[in-house]
Amino acid sequence: MNTNNKAKLPRKKGKSLFSRIVAWLHLWPSIVAGVILVVVSISGTVIVYCDEIMDFSAGEAKYVQVPDHAQRVSSDILKANFSKANPGYDISEFVFFKDPGRSVRIRAFNPKGPKLAMVYADPYTGKIIAKDESLQFFFVMAHFHASFLAGKTGGWIVALATIVFVISTITGLILWWPKRWNKTTRQASFTIKWKARFKRFNYDLHNVYGFYSLIVCFILGTTGLIIFFEPLMETTVKMTNGTTEHMMDTLPKLDSAKTAKDIVPFAYEVLAKSGEKEVSIWNFERKKLGAYIFTSGKVGLKSIEHASIDVYDMYTGKEIPIDKKYLQHEKTENVVWQLHMGQWWGQIGKLSTFLAGIIATSLPITGFLIWWGRRKKPSKKKKEVKNHHKHRTSVHQEQTV
Repeated sequence: MNTNNKAKLPRKKGKSLFSRIVAWLHLWPSIVAGVILVVVSISGTVIVYCDEIMDFSAGEAKYVQVPDHAQRVSSDILKANFSKANPGYDISEFVFFKDPGRSVRIRAFNPKGPKLAMVYADPYTGKIIAKDESLQFFFVMAHFHASFLAGKTGGWIVALATIVFVISTITGLILWWPKRWNKTTRQASFTIKWKARFKRFNYDLHNVYGFYSLIVCFILGTTGLIIFFEPLMETTVKMTNGTTEHMMDTLPKLDSAKTAKDIVPFAYEVLAKSGEKEVSIWNFERKKLGAYIFTSGKVGLKSIEHASIDVYDMYTGKEIPIDKKYLQHEKTENVVWQLHMGQWWGQIGKLSTFLAGIIATSLPITGFLIWWGRRKKPSKKKKEVKNHHKHRTSVHQEQTV
């Protein structure tokens, strides 16, 4: 039998062009943007529980003793006492609470600083109870997260890194997807071998946790891009049947010849009507509009849960009906911010966002370690040359014995 005519075994097919492109897109842009993504992810993760931390930091200043004949003071008294206690600061937002035992929360800023703080006032006496400056930390962290405190240039750096992050979530899912679904592949794809060697353990951390956090990470990345790129936000608003025009452009303008009514009664009227526990009104809007815009819901630093809007003419006190397309605009922007801040499903949403943020911080690191470990391995060709050399040396030694 002629052994030279043995049938040759079929060669193992290499990776397809599509697979190679996906692998390249997942690896190299992430390697380049890795450090930026780590910093952006960890700074964003710190912000997730900002509202809870600020509430904790306020402590007893959040509560007041309710007098027997409860009569709330006007906003003019609140502002006068605020200015006296906090010279150089201005008011950006009032937050009123349905609970009669809660103080009024005032978001304050110093234009020359810039410094921010939460100021708490007694709604019955107008007395300023405390000023909590923990808001300043989250203000700085938020701007560091968005732009590294480097203005437009920093914003573009973060945006480009975020595009890489979004692409890596899509390509990561493609790479994670098993070619065959069986018991072995399911176990490898969904579980971590905690007692495995470091290389395998690190690979599991990247592969398995990356999959579990994929949806939330994709949402965080895309909403960040929508917030940064105004045309994307406008497109999102249009897709939800909203208008790109702002509601404020349709409202009455400030008329200095008229006397505005006090905002306090309106605030508690909105609370009673909406059934929500908190209502917000931005003070800077009062300086250019002839209307009060109240947003009720769970008021956070950048978004409001269960937000609903009520608008009143500040001179006549009459409620101003708002077209649905303007309300949809406000709702869509708020939802985008809710998704980005983790304020989309109460504490479950925040916990999911916080955990996804931690995983997102780790992914560039674990991914780099996987690449670095594979990089140091000899190539297949080198292995063949090395084995051939070993074989020739062995044969030579046998012949010389």
